[in-house]
Amino acid sequence: MSAKPRLGIVGFTGYSGAELVRILSRHPAVEPVLLEHREDRASRAAIRHRKPLAQYSCTPEAVRAEGIALVFLATPPEVSMELAPAMLGAGARVIDLSGAFRLRTPENYTAWYKVAHTQPALLAEAAYGLPEFCRDRIPQARLVANPGCYPTAANLALRPLLEAGVVDRAAGIVCDAKSGVSGAGNKPTPKTSFCEVTENFSAYSILKHRHVPEVLQICSLEEREFSFTAQLLPLDRGILETIYFRAPGVPSAGDLLRIYEKRYAAEPFIRLFNPGHVPDLRGVARTNFCDLGVTLDASTGRAVVVSAIDNLVKGAAGQAVQNMNLMLGLPETEGLL
Repeated sequence: MSAKPRLGIVGFTGYSGAELVRILSRHPAVEPVLLEHREDRASRAAIRHRKPLAQYSCTPEAVRAEGIALVFLATPPEVSMELAPAMLGAGARVIDLSGAFRLRTPENYTAWYKVAHTQPALLAEAAYGLPEFCRDRIPQARLVANPGCYPTAANLALRPLLEAGVVDRAAGIVCDAKSGVSGAGNKPTPKTSFCEVTENFSAYSILKHRHVPEVLQICSLEEREFSFTAQLLPLDRGILETIYFRAPGVPSAGDLLRIYEKRYAAEPFIRLFNPGHVPDLRGVARTNFCDLGVTLDASTGRAVVVSAIDNLVKGAAGQAVQNMNLMLGLPETEGLL
């Protein structure tokens, strides 16, 4: 058996799971294996690798027998709620990429996800896996809830400015968010089919997107202070959020930039743009970076911050590996730069 920690990937045929396979297959300090949780696995196409990964059934017995130290759940919330207790009971730690354990109370989960939460004790235990703001809890956690892609981009853009007190919260914050189609997962639906997406651009889940409470939770905002609209781009990956707010009394965009510079001075995955420049999706594709650029009209106090990430990397698999590195005591950037 390998001396490297063995890590199981559940949901490895989905977009986020496949991205985990890509990143972890090149990671120098761990050994990834595939865990199959579906009964019809024999009829499904196998992933081809130059160096094939070992594959086992996703059972507590297999996890124990194979010495798997940590399991990634790249599965829907209802599947994660079913599998997480079994994996934890088998002695493995868990990083869940779904929304199953991101919110703090079952009542809040039910309000936004419209179904009951079946594991309220684990919901209360889970550490929220946004390292830039929640790093203290992650290394010791048994269960880490990997953040949603939209909230990752929004929280990294907003929280430093809110902490600094430069945002006029009474004037409201508007987040205009756009995502590539892979954010919807690989299960075929009419809305995400080629003919519907190509040469098109559409908004969805207006005022009721289930990622909103993660922004409210991390930024300590009230729902009335934050308006969020998600939109579907005819691209395979990437998230770009244009966030509008008022920053009265701030002399220049450079002053807002200095707030970011101070807060993110030691953060390896935050890149800041000089005033007058903003990020785009091409710059973050297939990276674990979050790029931020801010513009301010000092005479009116109108401000805009643009936040860009790859929804499958910093918005999913890359951030999960960042959390894994912290949990295993590895350098946080290992396998990601």
